[in-house]
Amino acid sequence: MFVLGLQGSPRKKGNTAALLSAFLEEAEKLGAQTRQLDVARMHINPCQECGTCDRKGFCPLEDDMQEVYSLLWKADLVVMATPIFFYGPTAQLKALIDRSQALWARKYTHKLSDPGRKWRKGFLLAVGATKGKNLFEGTEMAAKYFFDAVGAYFQGTLGYRMIEHVGDIENHSTALVDARKKAGELVGPVLNRKRVLFVCRENACRSQMTSGFARYYFGDRLDVASAGSAPAAEVNADMVKAMSEKGIDMAYRKPTSLDAIQGSFHPDLMVSMGCEDACPLFPGVKAEEWDIPDPAGKGIAFMRKIRDELEKRVNALFADTGE
Repeated sequence: MFVLGLQGSPRKKGNTAALLSAFLEEAEKLGAQTRQLDVARMHINPCQECGTCDRKGFCPLEDDMQEVYSLLWKADLVVMATPIFFYGPTAQLKALIDRSQALWARKYTHKLSDPGRKWRKGFLLAVGATKGKNLFEGTEMAAKYFFDAVGAYFQGTLGYRMIEHVGDIENHSTALVDARKKAGELVGPVLNRKRVLFVCRENACRSQMTSGFARYYFGDRLDVASAGSAPAAEVNADMVKAMSEKGIDMAYRKPTSLDAIQGSFHPDLMVSMGCEDACPLFPGVKAEEWDIPDPAGKGIAFMRKIRDELEKRVNALFADTGE
């Protein structure tokens, strides 16, 4: 399980960061993989309202948001954390929220569904200096629509008033305990999913498609990862097109090396396709080898043929066995 934390405060070690850290530390302690992004220190330009995402399905601005798109779609749980500035999130976090319009367009205009959309969750952590009755309403509304755009089901808010000076959140009677408890509630039930690793040579076609199908159909009971023995620089464009014809969005995926995955993901089942001697060995782990030819460079028609074969195999492996 992968938990992504979006730390929206300009203060690197302030109250917001401390609250988010308590949440992520508990998630990691329970067994989740976590990553925190300090949004205020990232290069994320504001939305230019150019309309490219509506027309073409992607944002043309080349900055750190391109990595954020990839991480958002990798995540099983996205946690947004922010102090309240004029009854809203920080400007830095708002820029990230606005740039999620590209994902909104892929979902609603282009009718594509990323594989994790059915299962991903979102949660909001917020702190504010005043005690206003409606202090968190504006930020919560923005969070709800952001989570909808990135394909996450909003799970609620932990919001704390009268938090202004550094150290206030640590001195709060329940805040850090609340954050750890909420992490357990959101992360714990998902950690018992079966872990499945799909491996091919470049992690650009076959293992991407199989992991996409497995997560799309069975993400409620499978924790899915994919990797390559010699990963390509980017995923195959024909693969993305072929999967989009099934309504499954494989954009913003990045090929991953076996070395990177072995340190963070220990599978219960490994399915390999064509990586031969370079395929990893996990002692005691069930392994299957699928004789599936590499469709890269062989045209879209052959890519579709391999796509359909992989979809059948994934469904047969998990639907029929109930694994």
